[in-house]
Amino acid sequence: MSATRALACTALALSLAACGGGGTAASPPGAVDPPPAGCNGSCAGPASLLTVTDVEDVLARAVAEAQARGAAATIAVVDRVGNVLAVFRMTGAATTVTVQSNGASGGLEGVSIVPDTMAAIAKAVTAAYLSTEGHAFGTRTASQIVQQHFNPAEALAPSGPLFGVQFSQLPCSDLSRRWGGGAADAGPKRSPLGLSADPGGLPLYEGGTPVGGIGVIADGIYGLDADVQDVDADLDELIALAGTFGRSAPDDRRAERITADGKLLRLADALFSDLDSNTAAPPAFAAVNGVAGVLIAVPGYSAAAVIAGTAFGQPASGVRADTLDYPGLDAFVLINPAGIERFRPTAGTDGPDALTAAEVQAVIAEALRVANRSRAQIRRPTGSPARVTVSVVDTNGAILGIARGRDAPVFGVDVSLQKARTAAFLSSAAAAAALTGAADAVYLDGGLVVLRNETIGQYVTALRAFLGLPTALADGAIAFSARAVGNLARPFYPDGVDSAPAGPLSKPAGEWTPFSTGLQLDLAHNAIIQHVAFVAGLAADVPQNCTGVQGFNLGFGASGSFTQLANGLQIFPGGVPIYRGGVLVGGIGISGDGVDQDDMVAFLGLHEASVLLGGAIGNAPVAMRSDTLVPSGNRLRYVNCPQAPFIDSTAEGVCEGK
Repeated sequence: MSATRALACTALALSLAACGGGGTAASPPGAVDPPPAGCNGSCAGPASLLTVTDVEDVLARAVAEAQARGAAATIAVVDRVGNVLAVFRMTGAATTVTVQSNGASGGLEGVSIVPDTMAAIAKAVTAAYLSTEGHAFGTRTASQIVQQHFNPAEALAPSGPLFGVQFSQLPCSDLSRRWGGGAADAGPKRSPLGLSADPGGLPLYEGGTPVGGIGVIADGIYGLDADVQDVDADLDELIALAGTFGRSAPDDRRAERITADGKLLRLADALFSDLDSNTAAPPAFAAVNGVAGVLIAVPGYSAAAVIAGTAFGQPASGVRADTLDYPGLDAFVLINPAGIERFRPTAGTDGPDALTAAEVQAVIAEALRVANRSRAQIRRPTGSPARVTVSVVDTNGAILGIARGRDAPVFGVDVSLQKARTAAFLSSAAAAAALTGAADAVYLDGGLVVLRNETIGQYVTALRAFLGLPTALADGAIAFSARAVGNLARPFYPDGVDSAPAGPLSKPAGEWTPFSTGLQLDLAHNAIIQHVAFVAGLAADVPQNCTGVQGFNLGFGASGSFTQLANGLQIFPGGVPIYRGGVLVGGIGISGDGVDQDDMVAFLGLHEASVLLGGAIGNAPVAMRSDTLVPSGNRLRYVNCPQAPFIDSTAEGVCEGK
C-alpha cells in the first residue's frame, strides 16, 4: 500500500470517502443499494433475506476474485441468524488451517488441524452477528476490539471494549440452536469457532438491513490484525469484499463512522477499486460450480447445496415481536421452529428464595425500558436508542427469561446469557468447588499431540492470593459483576498498565493472546477441540455444555463438570448478580450497543425492578460489591455507567447512590 493511501485511511474522521470500501462515495456505480433514509431498526421485513440466486451471486463474485488473484479459497455464506446457506471450496484450497501463533505456547495457539470450513463459517457468522441497521461490523472490527490493547499495538491503552467476546457463540452453547439437516430455520445458530477476529468476514446488506455475512479463508492462517494503524492487502478480505458487491453496508453505517472510547473502528482495509475481478460482469454461478470448485457438506452445519436464508424478525428466523409479556417496549423474543417461545419468564429452580416468574418479567421489562431511553454508543444515526438483549438466570444457571430490543445485534443473545451466568456463578458459594473439580484443559502441540494439561483450580488459588481472601468463591461473600470478573481476567491489573501483573483469571503477559486468554478459554477449550475433531470426522459432536468435556487425551469423555456456565464464561461488562436481601438468587446480563450502556441497563434495570417490586429483589448490598476490594492498591470495579446517558433527559450520575 502506498504511504499516501495509508495516511488517507488514518484520516477517516475527516473523509470517509477517501477510504470507503462499501458505499457509493468510493465505489463504482451500482456497488450498493442507495443508503435508505431513516433505517433505524425497522427496515427489515418479510422480504429481507438472501435468496438462492443471491447466495449464488455472492459465491460467484468471490470465486472470480480468487481466480483473478491466482488463489484458491473456501467461502461460506450465512443468514443473519447463522444458518449456513452454502459452503464452496475451490479446487486446490487447503482443507485445514492453522491458528495463528502469536509467540505464546498453549491454548489454541498454533493448532493446525482446524478444517477450513470452520474458519470460513465462523467469519461469516461473526459479520452477520455483529451488524445491525445501525452499524456494520466485520471480523476486522472484531480483531480491533478483543485484544489486550485498544487499539491493538498501542502501549498503555486498556484492553478492547469487547475483550473476550471471541469466546461466545461457541459450538457447545446450550442456547445456540443446531442445524436441523435441511432448510434454514430458527436461530440463532452456533459458530464453529466462536466469533472470529480474522479479517475476511463481512456483512451482507439489502435495502439498509443486514441479511447475512460472507466468510473467506484462502491464506491458510486463522489469525487477527495485530496493528490497525497500517492498511493491509489481506487476501481473505479482498475475496470477501468482492462477494459483497451490490450487498455491502451503506456508508453511513460502516464501522469507520463509529467510535468507541473516542477511537474510530474499522470495517475493512480493502476497497472495491482494489479488486482484480470484473465486478460489472461477474460469472454466473453455474459457470464456476463444478469447474472452479464445488459446494461441500459440513458436518453439523450444511449439506452440499445452496439454500435460501430467513428474514430476520420474522417467525422463521427464530426471532419475532413479543405479544405476551412486554407491552409497549418494542420487544422481540426467541421462538423454536414450531413457533413456541423458548424463554418466557419462569420461576427459578434453586429453592425457597428463588425468583418468581413475575419478578423475572419485571426485571426484563425494566431493563428494556432503561435501554429504550438510553443513547446507543455504537449505532447510527447519533441519538438512537440502545438495542440490547436481556437475559435472567438463577443460581443454577437455568435460563429464566430472555428478551431483546428491535434490531439488537444477534451476538448479544448468547453474550447476555454468558454475562448473567458469569455474575451469578462467581458470586456464589459453589464456584470454588465447581472450578476445582472441572476437567483439565488439554492443550495440543499443533496437531493431535498433547502439549500439556492446565488445571482449572489454579485460577481459584490465584484469585484468592490476589484478593487476599482465602475463602473467595466458596463463601458467597463478594458480589462479582461481569465488569469485575473482566478486570480480574486482563493480562494487566489495573487494565492498560503494561508494567502491572496479570489478573488472576488471565494468562500472564507474554503468555496471553486472543487465542489463550486464561480461565475463560480453559473452561471451554476441550469442547472447542472436540468440535474441531467432529467437523474433521474424528469424534462425536460436542455436548451442549461448554464445561462438560474431558480432553483429547481422555477421548473427550463427559467430565461430569458443572453446568452453571453451560455456554461459557464472559469477561466484559454488562452483568450483575441479583439478590433477595443478602441472598443470591440469580443474575442479569445485557449485551448490545456499548459496554457502559450494558452495565447501566443491567444495574439500573434491576434497580428499577426493585422499586417496582417493593424491594423484594435488587442489586447486591453495597457492602458485598466487588468495588469494596482494593487488590494491589487498585480498586476493583463493579459497574460503570455513562455520565449523561438518556435521550429524553439531561440527568447525570444516574447510577450513583443505588
